[in-house]
Amino acid sequence: MDIREEIKILLLKEKYTITELAAEMEKITGKHYTQPSLSHKLKRDTLRVSEYKLILDILGYELKITKKPFS
Repeated sequence: MDIREEIKILLLKEKYTITELAAEMEKITGKHYTQPSLSHKLKRDTLRVSEYKLILDILGYELKITKKPFS
């Protein structure tokens, strides 16, 4: 699963639209985010890690990195 699909699933789970997400991101960062610009970032796979972490934070999730178990 890629980040785009992951974010879409989280948006559905949290009953959030991409328009609401863009507005919240703009409110928090002061940067201009719109539904089309955010959709294009997801489609082109140009979302920054900082933006991904912000999205997760807005939706109530966190990014965790864990070491893989040895095979």
